[in-house]
Amino acid sequence: MNITAIPTSPFEGQKPGTSGLRKKVRVFQQPNYAENFIQSVFDAVQPEAGSTLVIGGDGRFHNRTVIQQAIRIAAANGYGRVLVGKGGILSTPAASHVIRKYGASGGLILSASHNPGGPEEDFGIKYNIANGGPAPEGVTEAIFARTGTIDRWLTVDTPDVDLDALGTHHVAGMAVEVIDPVRDYADLMESLFDFAAIREAVTEGFTMAFDAMHAVTGPYAHEILENRLGFPAGTVHNGTPLEDFGGHHPDPNLVHAKVLYDLMMSADAPPFGAASDGDGDRNLIIGKNCFVTPSDSLAMLAANAHLAPAYAGGLKGIARSMPTSAAADRVAAALGIACYETPTGWKFFGNLLDAGMATICGEESAGTGSDHVREKDGLWAVLLWLNILAVRRISVAELAREHWAKYGRNYYARHDYEALSTESANALMAELTAALPTLPGRSFGPLTVAEADSFAYTDPVDGSVSANQGIRVLFEGGSRIVFRLSGTGTEGATLRVYLERYEPAGGTLGEETPAMLADLIAAADAIAGIVRHTGRTAPDVVT
Repeated sequence: MNITAIPTSPFEGQKPGTSGLRKKVRVFQQPNYAENFIQSVFDAVQPEAGSTLVIGGDGRFHNRTVIQQAIRIAAANGYGRVLVGKGGILSTPAASHVIRKYGASGGLILSASHNPGGPEEDFGIKYNIANGGPAPEGVTEAIFARTGTIDRWLTVDTPDVDLDALGTHHVAGMAVEVIDPVRDYADLMESLFDFAAIREAVTEGFTMAFDAMHAVTGPYAHEILENRLGFPAGTVHNGTPLEDFGGHHPDPNLVHAKVLYDLMMSADAPPFGAASDGDGDRNLIIGKNCFVTPSDSLAMLAANAHLAPAYAGGLKGIARSMPTSAAADRVAAALGIACYETPTGWKFFGNLLDAGMATICGEESAGTGSDHVREKDGLWAVLLWLNILAVRRISVAELAREHWAKYGRNYYARHDYEALSTESANALMAELTAALPTLPGRSFGPLTVAEADSFAYTDPVDGSVSANQGIRVLFEGGSRIVFRLSGTGTEGATLRVYLERYEPAGGTLGEETPAMLADLIAAADAIAGIVRHTGRTAPDVVT
């Protein structure tokens, strides 16, 4: 075993949360940088001797290099077995399943999620615990604290492991098993959904388009959609994972998945379209001439989940992140089950799932999932949609119209102002926070503020309190605006503004979303001074 002395590294002040540590590749390529973080993880979690560790990532540039480093460090820290996906590939939900299925003590997931990849782009590492979910705050706090004091990391001298051939290798007495990254996950999906019903619909001519965005879900989609469900070859677009995602941004939204969107809005559109992101945990759902917002997707899936074998017995509860629209709340009320509003971050759902209090969860940022793993799961959402459409013999647009007629419609959009200076973003939020007590009763055009607060959450499982999770401005009639700074980028700050207008059943349910949100867009700038603080007159991304 080798011990390498290193200088203390504060990681440039970035606190690695549940999304892990994300930086530019060139930062991770610095001597000792990745090794520092990995050793800090092992020092913080203190695995028992002989424990199993899962390692995999989304295939982005630098993935293979860090996997080899992690294997050597794991061997030096007493792990007994490492499970690594062939080619270094494991989608985030697949990694969660592998951790749970094989009783691993945890896993290192190498990804920067939906951020761009390549030598000049982004890289990331996060640690998931034994339940398969993101490390809770107590663990991430300990990791962060250790990165500031660590002065050595442990390793062993050994050749690189061949990641491209299935089989078992031995590194300093530790077994390294290169596993099929797809099989276990595909088997799990087949156990959850009515594949026979979907295959029958395909046989009868049902078609779809899936854009894997040259990211991690390509191999999973080829196996599940084309091989197991029988969709024709070519159904999966951009299905080969590339280190730079083909030069594209692997974020399944209407900006970065525009080719798919244009197809689905054309005369040649198949009945169903979908996409997933860099590490496979997010999804985009589009029917022919019908985009489904992530918030509506969560609500519609929850309302119809009983049509899939895994959920035929009903749901225990629904959970949504605070910025997600309240559409799911209305489904929960109709089903007579609880609906939990949590801060953003899948770890909050993990507590509810582990406690058996919720079955389906969702975030407005295109993440939906269930208690089958402890991560959001892009292909899971696509397959549940396919299951529902196959059983009901209904189009996406028909299902949406039926849902809105029953529950009303939450018109919804998210406006992202990216790469802002940290100073201007913080100034905007500070000023807005100070103004909260003065907002109730004020009118902004036709909108009157009913309540305004900084969202805080008390976990019903462990009693922990998470404060300052975003600013909520609630208007009379059920509309609202949410302001939040996001930590998923690697440069500057991202201001996310969530706009939601509720129209009850029988209202103007068929209007275009931009027109329905115009008053809220104007109110958002009036309330927060977006143009004044940032100089931006329009968002960079609208989803």
